[in-house]
Amino acid sequence: MTPMLELQQVTAGFGPVTVLHGIDLVVPEGSIAGVFGLNGAGKSVTMKTIAGLVPARTGRILFEGEDITRLTPEKRVALGMGHVPQGRQVFPQLTVEENLRLGAYTLRRRARSRYAAALDSVYDRFPVLRERRSQLAGTMSGGQQASLSVARALVNEPRLVLVDEPSAGLSPKMQHDLRQVLQVVKDSGVTMVLVEQNVAFGLSLVDTANLLQTGVVVHTAPVEELDDETLATHLGIGRVLAGATGSALHARKGV
Repeated sequence: MTPMLELQQVTAGFGPVTVLHGIDLVVPEGSIAGVFGLNGAGKSVTMKTIAGLVPARTGRILFEGEDITRLTPEKRVALGMGHVPQGRQVFPQLTVEENLRLGAYTLRRRARSRYAAALDSVYDRFPVLRERRSQLAGTMSGGQQASLSVARALVNEPRLVLVDEPSAGLSPKMQHDLRQVLQVVKDSGVTMVLVEQNVAFGLSLVDTANLLQTGVVVHTAPVEELDDETLATHLGIGRVLAGATGSALHARKGV
């Protein structure tokens, strides 16, 4: 079966600096692929390169088998790609519904008649946003803004969503709520690529973990096949964090 997304030896960077040194990544349809690594490993640059915000210098990016390496971000969105950026980046002076309307700009241009149904579908998944549809986004809690950022990507009816550091800055309670939201998204059949600095949070969601070091994927495995030693070797997880990541792994394995 053709993967939803595939990166083949992709390099990218800024000016004279190369950040990605030949990324290989395969994301099956309907799955959540996690990308984990230390600060500076190239996680967010990987996401921005997939989204088209940072151009690939060499290699290929395939979306459902189609080469999109040179396509603009807007054309990638039109093909069915959504992006939840790092830091959420909601528009604080706009209402919840205005944020969602902006998220659906390509859908409204492509098939305006579907917008109302898409909006209702998002509100069904995120009841709190329906309740707060007229509230300014900047006055919402961090967890509610995280939900809005995810919903804004989904209202355009994407088949693939890139989710960059969604748990950053959230309390444990808000992280729990966000995890449930992302699980609902996955259960609906939307494919995701998830970048997370919080490894325990990411491991609780993803199907496959791709471990990144200095711009190269050094280890890929289903979560069920990961162990603490592999994570410690490739991510340098110390004793303080090992307990949380170990618990997440054991929970996924049913131990």
